[in-house]
Amino acid sequence: MTHDLPGTMPSMRSAIQTKPLTPERWDDVVVVFGSGRGVCSQCWCMYWRLPRKEFERSLREGNRNLFHERVDAGPPPGLLAYVDGEPVGWVQVGPRADVPNWNGPRRLTAPTPDAPADDPGAWGISCFATRAGWRRHGIATALLEGSIEWARMNGARVLDACPVDASEKRQPISLYHGVASMFLRAGFREVARRRHDRPLVRLQLDA
Repeated sequence: MTHDLPGTMPSMRSAIQTKPLTPERWDDVVVVFGSGRGVCSQCWCMYWRLPRKEFERSLREGNRNLFHERVDAGPPPGLLAYVDGEPVGWVQVGPRADVPNWNGPRRLTAPTPDAPADDPGAWGISCFATRAGWRRHGIATALLEGSIEWARMNGARVLDACPVDASEKRQPISLYHGVASMFLRAGFREVARRRHDRPLVRLQLDA
């Protein structure tokens, strides 16, 4: 069953919709990631899934093929954002166990003891991507709203993220984790901080 998860952006002509990345939407994520030299077209959301050396050997086409296999295998590894049917953004959201490198004990994103990586109810949002030309249009906010609803629908009890505390000016590429203020507005609370600019934030979904 396909679910359309609405996000709202009053300044736009129509609502931003978020939809799970299923195999039939593969071409849409290709549009969002692009085919050039950008980070997305090298990573293909495999950074958190592969050992470092294997990831680096697989840059671009190798990672693309591996991610395609992951999408085909299901369940959806995240959500796409659409405006008037045009794919404009992506968020990787799902159980922590699906992104093993996100859970390393030395990572800023490491799980807390009360929500371990092997708990199927412990979910995380590991990265965002917004298509060029669509930044500052509320795409990430809509994807966050969709992620919360998607996690609830699929039985998550907690939803973690490790966004950037953007109190200083940063390059857009560094914001793929999301911005802390966006998460706090959505009801997340800080549960750990392993570096001054990267809080681990959590939304309790089973409260």
